[in-house]
Amino acid sequence: MDPLSALRDYTIRGELDRIVRLNDEFRFGSDYSFPCSAETAYRSKLGSLYTLETLLYFVRNHHVKHIEYLQKARTQGIPAVTLPDRKPLLEYLQGKVSSSDAIEFLVPPNTINLNLNNSRFPDLPLASSLIPSESTAPNPNAVDNFTEPTAQNADLSSTNMIQAIERPLKDRESLLECKQRDFYSVLVASTKREEERQRIESQQRKDGLVAKSRLMGSEETRYGDESGYDATPKPKMHLKGSKIGEGVPIILVPSASQTLITIYNVKEFLEDGVFIPTDVKQVKGAKPDCVTVQKKFSRDRVVTAYEVRDKPSALKADDWDRVVAVFVLGKEWQFKDWPFKDHVEIFNKILGFFMRFEDDSLESARTVKQWNVKIISISKNKRHQDRTAALEVWDRLEEFVRSRSHS
Repeated sequence: MDPLSALRDYTIRGELDRIVRLNDEFRFGSDYSFPCSAETAYRSKLGSLYTLETLLYFVRNHHVKHIEYLQKARTQGIPAVTLPDRKPLLEYLQGKVSSSDAIEFLVPPNTINLNLNNSRFPDLPLASSLIPSESTAPNPNAVDNFTEPTAQNADLSSTNMIQAIERPLKDRESLLECKQRDFYSVLVASTKREEERQRIESQQRKDGLVAKSRLMGSEETRYGDESGYDATPKPKMHLKGSKIGEGVPIILVPSASQTLITIYNVKEFLEDGVFIPTDVKQVKGAKPDCVTVQKKFSRDRVVTAYEVRDKPSALKADDWDRVVAVFVLGKEWQFKDWPFKDHVEIFNKILGFFMRFEDDSLESARTVKQWNVKIISISKNKRHQDRTAALEVWDRLEEFVRSRSHS
């Protein structure tokens, strides 16, 4: 009797309570004994053979909801039966069906007898099961049936006996399984290393910009001294009417958490072309007042740095002259106390963007469509499309800045 047939027999008879675990074995009353980890002949749709421990735990808990059963099995450290296998497996074990395509008997069930009377070698077949019966034994008087005993025949007989009691302990699928292994800590560690790397690169870029600015300032001063001209640094941006003011351009983002782009994830989106939800990116501690971003994936030699802020109330009059773009929330109250008459004046002087998921209802953008803003759509799941959306923001932003600088 093989483990699967024995378990099915006891399930049909309603004698599962007679199956007792003793150390690393399951005792089926006084009839059979099998290792707990013995693989049965029932193969999962995922490809691996179920162990006796898995099937016994399942048939005893089949009445429990699948999610609760998975949690209990994980707590016990027992591999669980998958959802697609539940119904056909239970029908077979309860005797509702007589066979299943998932069953692969490697050894005929009546070949091995695991009677506990053979206590020393319970897995070995009885000699009687390997000796041909009288009905099948060859007739020694028949000439055609007589075979001269040879060493080759003896070897074949020994090989058949060995193969009859063989059973696989591990297959390729079970060897690849990592039981009771949790890789969450590996994910957390790798994420922290990546964030630290990005922080260091960002700081290096800022330091490089400062050093370059100082170097250019010293060269201009030296050139002015030698030529007699006034070498006082002239502002690259000057506010006259709608021109950009002196200093680093500013991009405003909403401080509300329900918007897609915030001060927490704007750097990854604009610099790396990857959208990371705020609730994933947000870290503990004080929120930054300002974030510096650059267009990293540009072939241009001249790269402009931008400041990203989310507190318009903290801006001074000169700061408002440097505001070039705003990511809108889609609510009128976002522009409360802004130094402009209305949103028409705002979006004539400042470039507006509205970020949305492409499968969101159009109702969410109803108010925004009345404004002079660009609607940027991204996918909820297809992160490889984020780069295209970020490039569209950069293209419109750079064109807008050039037009304001020359107006």
